[in-house]
Amino acid sequence: MNNTPAKMPAAKRNLLTTRKLVHMSMLGFAFLLPILTWVQAAGCAVLALLFNLFLLPRLAVDLRKRPDPAATADVWTGIILYPISVLTLILLYRHHLHVAASAWAIMALGDGMASVAGETLRGPTLPWHREKTWSGFLAFVGAGGMGAYALTRWVAPALPPEKVLWISGAGALVAALVESVPIRLDDNASVPLVAGGFLFCAYMIERTALDSNLPYLGKRILFAVGINAFFAVAALALKMVNRSGAVAGFLLGVVVYLGYGWKSFLILFTFFVLGSLATRVGYARKARRGIAEKRGGARSWREASANTLAGAFFSILAITTHQEAAFLVALVAAFAEAAGDTVSSEIGQWLSPRAYLITTFKPVPAGAEGGISAGGTTAGLLASALIAGVGYALGLCSLAGALIALAAGFAGNLLDSVLGATLEQHGLVSNGIVNFTGTSFAGGLALALML
Repeated sequence: MNNTPAKMPAAKRNLLTTRKLVHMSMLGFAFLLPILTWVQAAGCAVLALLFNLFLLPRLAVDLRKRPDPAATADVWTGIILYPISVLTLILLYRHHLHVAASAWAIMALGDGMASVAGETLRGPTLPWHREKTWSGFLAFVGAGGMGAYALTRWVAPALPPEKVLWISGAGALVAALVESVPIRLDDNASVPLVAGGFLFCAYMIERTALDSNLPYLGKRILFAVGINAFFAVAALALKMVNRSGAVAGFLLGVVVYLGYGWKSFLILFTFFVLGSLATRVGYARKARRGIAEKRGGARSWREASANTLAGAFFSILAITTHQEAAFLVALVAAFAEAAGDTVSSEIGQWLSPRAYLITTFKPVPAGAEGGISAGGTTAGLLASALIAGVGYALGLCSLAGALIALAAGFAGNLLDSVLGATLEQHGLVSNGIVNFTGTSFAGGLALALML
C-alpha cells in the first residue's frame, strides 16, 4: 500500500483582492456627483478617508496589495492615499467635476483590471518595466477608458460624445504609461494627478482653434524638422547629448517648434544652452568630487524627456485651444523651472562642496538630493529670470505673464528640491521623475494663475 500522502492542489489565487474591491466599490460615490455640490462631494471623500482610517482596521480584512504574508509595507499606503487622491481631484476640479470623475474612474478601474489581466494572461512584458505585462497595460487602457467615458457622460451629458470618447481613451493611455513607470511611489498618488491634469487640458482643445492655425503649420513643420535635425546632429557631435538624447531632443523640439514657431523654439534653445554651459562650468572640479554628470555631461533621452516633455505638451495646447496666452505662459514657466533647476544644481556644486537640505537645513554634501545653497539658488533664479525675460522680449507673454512664469518656475524649483529631499532620497522616485514633476508643476501653476 502506498502511504505517501496525496499532493493537495494549490489554492487558487484570488485576483480580485479585498483591497481592489474596496477601491472599485468607492467609485460608486462618483455617480452621485451630478446631484452634489463640490463641497458635498469633498465631504464624501473625507468620510471615505475616515472610514479607511478608523473602521477598516477593525474589520480584520486582508488589505495587502499582493497576497504575500511578507508584504506588509504597503498594506495601508494605498488605502489611505486613494481617498486623499479623490479629495484632491474634487478640490482641484471643483468647477469641472467631470474631470475628477474621469480621473477617478481611470484610477479605480484601470489599475484594478490591469492587475487582474496581467496576473491571469501574463504574456510579453513591457520593455521599460519587466514586472509589467502588455496584457495588463492594455487592460488598464481599455477598462480605464471605458470607465472614464461612461462616468463622464453620466456627470456631464452635454459634452459631445465623440470628444469624450477620444479624451477618455487618451487619458487612460497616459495614466497607463504613468502606472507602468518603474518607481516605488504608490500609483494611487501619481496616476490620478497626472490623469487629472491631462484631462483638464485636453477638454480645452477645440477643432476651431486648430483650424485657425493650420495655414501656418504647413511651412512651420518643414522648418521644425530641418532646424531640429541640424541642432540634434550638432549637439551629438559636440557630445552634449548621446544618441538617445539626440533623438528625444529632435522629436520634442519639433513639437515645441510647432507651438509658436521659432519663438517657442528659442525658449527651448535658451534652456538647452544654459544647461549645457552650466554643466561644463567647473566640470573637472565636480568630477573630482564624484558629483559631475555622467557621460561627460551628455544628456540622454531621460533628461531630455524630463525637462522638455511638459513644455512640449503646453506648446501643442497653445495652438489647439482658445487659451493661447495662458498656455504660452505655461510653456515659458516650464522651461524657466527646468533652466533654474539645472543651473542651480550645477553652479551650486561648482561653487561649494557643501549644501543644506531644504527640509531641515542640515549640511549635506553638494550634489545630495534636496540640497540647496545660496550660490546655486541665486544662479538658478537668474536662469529662470532669463527664460522669462526671453519670453517677454519675444512677445510670448506680457510683463505680468513673465512675472507669473518666473514665480511659477521658482515654485517648481522649490518643489523639486523638496521631492528630492523626501521621495527621491528614500528611493521612491528617480531624479527624472522629480524633474518632470517640477516642470509640470511650474507650468500647471502658471496656467492656473493665468486662467
